[in-house]
Amino acid sequence: MGYNVITKYIGVGSIMANKKNNPLTRPFLKWAGGKRQLLPQISELVPKMKTYYEPFIGAGAVLFHLQPNKMVINDTNAELINCYNVIKNNLNELIEDLNNYKNEKDYFYSIRELDRMPAYQKLSDVERSSRIIYLNKTCYNGLFRVNSQGQFNTPFGRYTNPKILDETVLKAVNKYLNSSDVTILNSDFEEAVSTAKKGDFVYFDPPYDPISDTSSFTGYDINGFSKGEQKRLKDTFEELTNKGVKCMLSNSKTPFITKLYEEYETIDVSAIRSINSNASKRGKIEEILVLNYGRD
Repeated sequence: MGYNVITKYIGVGSIMANKKNNPLTRPFLKWAGGKRQLLPQISELVPKMKTYYEPFIGAGAVLFHLQPNKMVINDTNAELINCYNVIKNNLNELIEDLNNYKNEKDYFYSIRELDRMPAYQKLSDVERSSRIIYLNKTCYNGLFRVNSQGQFNTPFGRYTNPKILDETVLKAVNKYLNSSDVTILNSDFEEAVSTAKKGDFVYFDPPYDPISDTSSFTGYDINGFSKGEQKRLKDTFEELTNKGVKCMLSNSKTPFITKLYEEYETIDVSAIRSINSNASKRGKIEEILVLNYGRD
């Protein structure tokens, strides 16, 4: 079934039909695999819904583009979810703290090393959040990566004038989160969507299946995302389908993923990936969108 045929079943841009979105509400972090480039394709395929679910929220590009009124967002990365909660509940303190950071190499490494020290456990939620935002804006290529101990390990980025504090964006995100019915979770993806029911919509954007044996990158979080996890995600996708929940999933177009979702409609898309620790692995990546709706 072609792209134009699919869209006629679900209604182009239906979620935004009677709502004017704030263009300043956008990701407050750089994020490998972010969906900004694919927003036109994704948004045109989004169905009407009661509640929006995104269990791998990342930087939230799709969420902030759609700006639904009721949503459940989740990620297993505790530091990331802490940022969402702090922006929602402690914005003024966060802005004040971000004003204290410096774009200097030695200073960067002193801040990066904090999660190797016992004193890290004594940092407040605001201090942890401002640290992550600072590191993300000043580290090499904006790569959010941790090692097997969950410690941030991306090197200094050597930017001339990075925007560590983007007050306009932070205020817009704060306003949106506080004017919406939002549930923010830090749990497993399966648990995060367990309350979804018929009439709801789930967008899955998991860590991608690697396109080669040497290209795997699962360093957003201490927890990896193996092929076993991809299979468990497919089982969850299937369970939601049986409940009448509409689902969309993004992933790389590998033989494994193509085979895994062969009974569903898929749409080929491509994006330029500029964030990777290895410069040779940046560039055009073939991806797919999987839908469990819009079929005859």
